[in-house]
Amino acid sequence: QVQLVESGGGLVQPGGSLRLSCAASGFTFSRATMSWYRQAPGKERELVARITSTVGSTNYADSVKGRFTISRDNAKNTVYLQMNSLKPEDTAVYYCKAIQARIYWGQGTQVTVSS
Repeated sequence: QVQLVESGGGLVQPGGSLRLSCAASGFTFSRATMSWYRQAPGKERELVARITSTVGSTNYADSVKGRFTISRDNAKNTVYLQMNSLKPEDTAVYYCKAIQARIYWGQGTQVTVSS
């Protein structure tokens, strides 16, 4: 049974930092391309960052470049999203996505950036 379990969301002030984690099981994590998406109220879900399975190449949405960093630990079957210099417009539910033969989604974790 495939599971993607996100954690690390919460309430943070503008300029603050959060680190999201996504623990994976039920598939070959090391072969999966892993991504973080987010969805704000009334908006479509959008790609935030992606990391490939082999080389570990990364790409980011323009809105988060230089502030967010995606990384993975294949020994722990976990992908991370380090978010720095957070802005109110980063407020959203953040989802973990895995592509390994099939597409899998986590349940999401809420990130709220507000003073």
